[in-house]
Amino acid sequence: MRQEEAGVPPLAFVQLLNSDALQPDAVANFRRLVRREGWSELELVRRDRQVPIRWFREVFADLDPDSATRFGLAFAEQAQLTSFGPLSLPLISAASVAEVFDLLGYLPVISGSLRPHFHQSPTSLTVGLTGQTDDQALNCLVIAYGGAALLRLLDMLAGELPAVTLHLAWEAPSSTPALPPDAVSGRLVFGAHTSFIHVPVESLSAPCRFPDPVAYRLAITELRRTLERDREPTSISETIRRAIEEDPAHSGRDEVAAVLGMSVSTVKRRLDTEGTTFRELREAVLRERAIVRLLDPSLPISQIAVDLGYSDLANFSHAFKRWTGQSPVAFRRAGSRIRPHAEARRHPL
Repeated sequence: MRQEEAGVPPLAFVQLLNSDALQPDAVANFRRLVRREGWSELELVRRDRQVPIRWFREVFADLDPDSATRFGLAFAEQAQLTSFGPLSLPLISAASVAEVFDLLGYLPVISGSLRPHFHQSPTSLTVGLTGQTDDQALNCLVIAYGGAALLRLLDMLAGELPAVTLHLAWEAPSSTPALPPDAVSGRLVFGAHTSFIHVPVESLSAPCRFPDPVAYRLAITELRRTLERDREPTSISETIRRAIEEDPAHSGRDEVAAVLGMSVSTVKRRLDTEGTTFRELREAVLRERAIVRLLDPSLPISQIAVDLGYSDLANFSHAFKRWTGQSPVAFRRAGSRIRPHAEARRHPL
């Protein structure tokens, strides 16, 4: 089991195996994989070993975005406040919804398969969700699971928050029959340009049920230490992506290579070995940031272009239209009309 690969929290995985969300043959195959790696379920939890997300591809060889979405939503139904290792204590002791979302910054401590990025506006918080698995279906699984699990945890901690919605960057599963709607499926929006959670500012101040400021503060301190200890990137792609995220406005190839103390040719050669390019990484980051910022109507499009390092609005508009098929203005207009789909449904496995 390679620690650097994308994974999921071990206790959440073990709880899944012991639920009725999976068929018995799938459970047996997962347990075979645990034994193959020389572990037991108990040891996974004791040693806090992330469970490789690739195991889901091994067990479900024909996994596609439709079935991955259904799995992700079904798995989220098993989410408990105790499921997430080092994040569990601060989750339980958070005083407000805002403090719960602050914890997403520490998500890498428990999972390498999902990356959040944040944009705060005067009216809302937008949390972009990006899968890190290099597999479209597995990305659908981890985003659907992570987003829906968070909505369920918020309901447990602060009561149902119907205004907090999960937007998914693919179409709703086409399989039928559909399961009856529930509190989460009624807050799903499919077909977004990117996956994100939308939180109105008034929801951020909603109080949680079990506030413990001392426990929360101590847990945050420990999470910060753990994150700093484990922050060393495990690949050149991750190193470069982090450099771009740190300063998108100054993230040209030459600038990033200089920050990393490498030549441009060395960066290219090392990225070639990982099957990607600097342009692909940079455009992925800029696209994510642009979409999330455009959802904030108070932020001028010209300012977004500057923040992302574009020399003028025309260049930014051209790039954005190439990424999404829409101009930034058209995208913002469409985004202002997005509402949760009243007929959104979960689908059976």
